[in-house]
Amino acid sequence: MTKADIVNDISKNTGIEKIIVQKTIEAFMESVKSSLIDNNNVYLRGFGSFIVKKRAEKTARNISKNTTIIIPEHSIPAFKPAKGFTSKVKENTTKK
Repeated sequence: MTKADIVNDISKNTGIEKIIVQKTIEAFMESVKSSLIDNNNVYLRGFGSFIVKKRAEKTARNISKNTTIIIPEHSIPAFKPAKGFTSKVKENTTKK
C-alpha cells in the first residue's frame, strides 16, 4: 500500500477531501521525523511506537580487501508494533 492508496482510503472512508487528507498525513510524517531526529520516541497506543534504537560500536570485515573496519556507535529509526497489532497480523497470516 502506498501513501496515495492510504490517502484515497481515508478520503473514501471519512468523506474528507483528498488534498486535506494528504496534507494531514504529510504533517504527521514530518512530526514523527522531527521527533525522532530530536531523539524523542513517538507512542501511538494500539498501533505501535516509532523509536530511536542505539547500535553499539562493532568491528566489521571488508572481505574483498581482507581488512577490518570499526563501525562507530550510531542511532537508527525503528518501528515497534503494539502487542495487539502484532497478534492480529499473526492470526491473519496463520489462517491462510
